[in-house]
Amino acid sequence: MFTDIEGSTRLARMLGEGYGRVLNAHRGVVRAALSNYAGAELFTEGDSFFVAFRDAASAVSACVAAQRALAAYPWPSADVAPRVRMGLHTGWAVPVAGEYTSAEVHRAARVAAAAHGGQVLCSEATALAVTTWSPSLSPRDADFSLAPREAGLTLAPREAELALREADSSLEAKFALARHSADLTPAPRSAQLVGVGAGRTRQQHRERRPSQAPLIESIDLLDLGPFRLRGFDDDERLFQLVAPGLERDFPRPRTPDAPVDNLPAAVTPFVGRQSEIAELKGLISTHRLVTVAGTGGAGKSRLAVAAAEELRAAYPDGIWLVDLAEDHPAEALAAAMGVRREPGRPLLDSLIERCAEGRVLLILDTCEARHHAARELVRRLLTKCRRLDVLATSRTSLGVPGELVWRIPQLAPADAYALLAARATAARGGRPGPAGESTDLARIAAKLDGVPLAIELAADRLRLLSAAQLAGRLDDPIAALDAGRSEPGRHGSLTSSLDWSYHGLSDSAAGLLRRLAVFAGPVELGTVEWSGEDAFGALSELADRSLVEVVTGPRYQMSEQVRAYATRRLAAAGEERAARDRHVDWSLHTLDGVAVDTDGQPRTVSLTELAPYVQEWQAALRWSATGGSVGAGLRLAGALAPWWREYGRARDGRDLLFRLYRRIDEDGAEPVDPVELASAYLVHAGLADDREERTRFLDRAEDIARRVGHSALLVRALAGQRLSLVEAGRTAEAEKLCREVIARAERTGVPAAALPAVVTLAELLWRRDALDEAAELLGSARQLEAGRPEDRGSRTVDWMLGMVALRRRDLVAAHDHLVVALRSRLRHGFRGAAADAVAAIAVRCAVGGDPGTATVLFGGAESVRGACRATHFGGFWSGQQAALRRMLGDAAFDAAYADGAEMGFGRAVAIALAVEHPDLEHGSARFAQTLG
Repeated sequence: MFTDIEGSTRLARMLGEGYGRVLNAHRGVVRAALSNYAGAELFTEGDSFFVAFRDAASAVSACVAAQRALAAYPWPSADVAPRVRMGLHTGWAVPVAGEYTSAEVHRAARVAAAAHGGQVLCSEATALAVTTWSPSLSPRDADFSLAPREAGLTLAPREAELALREADSSLEAKFALARHSADLTPAPRSAQLVGVGAGRTRQQHRERRPSQAPLIESIDLLDLGPFRLRGFDDDERLFQLVAPGLERDFPRPRTPDAPVDNLPAAVTPFVGRQSEIAELKGLISTHRLVTVAGTGGAGKSRLAVAAAEELRAAYPDGIWLVDLAEDHPAEALAAAMGVRREPGRPLLDSLIERCAEGRVLLILDTCEARHHAARELVRRLLTKCRRLDVLATSRTSLGVPGELVWRIPQLAPADAYALLAARATAARGGRPGPAGESTDLARIAAKLDGVPLAIELAADRLRLLSAAQLAGRLDDPIAALDAGRSEPGRHGSLTSSLDWSYHGLSDSAAGLLRRLAVFAGPVELGTVEWSGEDAFGALSELADRSLVEVVTGPRYQMSEQVRAYATRRLAAAGEERAARDRHVDWSLHTLDGVAVDTDGQPRTVSLTELAPYVQEWQAALRWSATGGSVGAGLRLAGALAPWWREYGRARDGRDLLFRLYRRIDEDGAEPVDPVELASAYLVHAGLADDREERTRFLDRAEDIARRVGHSALLVRALAGQRLSLVEAGRTAEAEKLCREVIARAERTGVPAAALPAVVTLAELLWRRDALDEAAELLGSARQLEAGRPEDRGSRTVDWMLGMVALRRRDLVAAHDHLVVALRSRLRHGFRGAAADAVAAIAVRCAVGGDPGTATVLFGGAESVRGACRATHFGGFWSGQQAALRRMLGDAAFDAAYADGAEMGFGRAVAIALAVEHPDLEHGSARFAQTLG
């Protein structure tokens, strides 16, 4: 057995003259334990012991007893308590000239050198000796007692002394071999067991010498694995003695082959993020402190480890990963690096000494868990260790000078899909999913905001649900992914991950997070400040903690997971009704800003201007349909109607209106303005595909209009009936109805209300080639359209004038009207109507002798999917395309049409606007009269 005091030099410097008393007390405690187990003290120098035992069991018991006694001794303070490391090995040693000479002695010294203060290590030979070795190998009559020092104890030869010095250059003690006095009885077979001897049975334990203390039986051996000891070519398996009263947790044994990193082996494959790894490596190479910041579950830790894996060559002195969620920064880092606390010295100073000149990379994970302590640790290490770099992961910045905060981006769509597909296959036991689910997997990946934790949880759900079922549930990701989960830890569920961030917020930041949950999309700074007092400071905290993301604008948005979590917090705090009512008020305020100009005049309805508010207005409308103001909901529905029609969301609009109607019928419901209700009925009729449903709501609107005497509403309700007549093919009745509505509107002083009837009548006249009457009707309607904000953005009158001119083969007039309509429709976001204008310009090109461009434009117009197109002109477009096919031939037509469809609508629009104006010299009827 070899022992010494860890950090004895520093202890001596700290205690000065008092060190002698501590050293002597240490010697007394150790010697008492040794004597109780018949240990032969071969040599002692400074703070070290070299001891031989009769058998391994006695040696093990002596070490445990010594460590317990040292721990129980009343030292002046904990800082001065000596931490003794001990090492045991069993092997044969030959006495030569009264000394032990054997490589096994050196091995025992190396075992001790690998231990930490307070730790007892033993070799595999000792472990076997304790449990399996036959006692007959050890002579029962050998005398291991030491001769008195005055009887002639001398030091071993110089070479043996030097060999033991090599055990650890940090040891202040000088290990040395001692020789027995001349009367030492040699063992039979010219060999003795050094260190520990043979193991024994319980009966043999009882037969031990009366002077020896009973063996300690509550001892376990912890297998630490194989290690390469200094000076030896083979690996030695080391075991740690574990017993009550002894420390259990120690760093890795201190051997020359100690690893220079503790990066964990990946349990699952790392998917994607190659560009992020390259970017992060570049930042680490130029900045000493890089913080990877992002919300919980964003993949910060995996990305940091993946980048570090590729940086091993750049940090030959070590890459050390510590998770600050599990321990304080200094303690966690010390445990990872194998740095032990030294008596009377701050642990941070020991860490600084360890890293002072080395090229070291520290990865500090989950810094938000110990933010202040992590910041101080990083600051001290960076200022004291000039070649050390730090890669931190945190939900918030550390706030250390020189820190570069790198916000982790969402997974790229391709990476998110690949991760989901890989994890889903694993969750299904390695079996691939059903054929054709790739589209639904892509929908799931897109709905999860590229958050790896959410993707992992979604993959686990695919053991229970189909991809299509899961995709349909992800409007509320927490309900879809967290239900039934009870895994511990911050990454066990989305809720657990977000709890970790939420509980660290100030009251003002937590309150703002809850209030912002009612907003469906990104908001501007003015909106945030409208949400409460001290909103700017709270917003800064939320952004710093990655709960709110700063996007282009700048605007501020939450991920769907954060919004779902904050919504639950809002309800739990009892603040939901107030927050949502306030959101409805905000929505109406923005609606007024979009609908009314600064001079008080109505503004042109523009889907382009509505777009930033549609999500918010729909969210406010859903609340109105659930528990908010019905009147506000009716106004919002009227504002959203053009959007619903343009983007094929008519069914959603009707469903929300039905929910509003049900609330009107509830007992105690708020009174609703009948004009607003009738207007909602007209909106509903305009969204209805079913003729009966459309007629039912038109009749309701008509009844209210007649009851309250509202002429404009009545004209609109009557005009609405024309669509069902046209769809039924009853064009003569439809034409008659339109003329009656126009006449009524003129009589009652509301001619603009009849504009839809005017346009439909012009279409009917166009279809039966009554072009002069159609042109006259439309010419008088241009002023009506200019007075209707809801219609003037689409420039339907100009478009119809262009269609009339095409029938007349008046290319100049057609070109002028159609380009005006196309530009206005594009500017105001009416893509379906713009596609109709492009198709009409295609006809203009065909009539003008350019069939190739005409075919390309037809293909480009068809590339607009899901937008609202003019349904009554489909036959006309088909006839024109058939004529082009006959002119070009099938192959040329199909190729040109495909080119137009593939180039996209934006490119088709550019081609349409680039069509040259017709030559006025060729005699346009429209301009001939003017020129004459």
